[in-house]
Amino acid sequence: MKVVHYDQVELEEVNVEGAKDAKIRWLISQKDGAPNFAMRMFEVKPQGHTPYHQHDWEHEIYCLSGKGNLITERGETPFAENDILYVDPGMMHSFKNVGHDTLKFLCLIPNEKPVVKKNLNPFSDETANNC
Repeated sequence: MKVVHYDQVELEEVNVEGAKDAKIRWLISQKDGAPNFAMRMFEVKPQGHTPYHQHDWEHEIYCLSGKGNLITERGETPFAENDILYVDPGMMHSFKNVGHDTLKFLCLIPNEKPVVKKNLNPFSDETANNC
């Protein structure tokens, strides 16, 4: 279990080629014991952006504040506070701040190597004593 204010989580530079003025907070990840998913918060300064890239997993995004464009091979799609976005696995994408304030959004992704937790109950997959 983890309960903290988001600003207690380290704000780190996005140190990937192609990123500009973008930072990330790993709000929940495997280091917190989360076996399947990671929740990240991005903070992108005006005219900043994440790298244009693709990977095998989906992105599920909720925009907290600011204005941005989702850039894909289909073009640029605007989004803003309280919008939700879904980026398909394998789709080239980038997030660009097109507003005057910091763009903040949550991004949920699956862990690259999910942890398989084993149930210690020997009867968890079958009935015991007619239960």
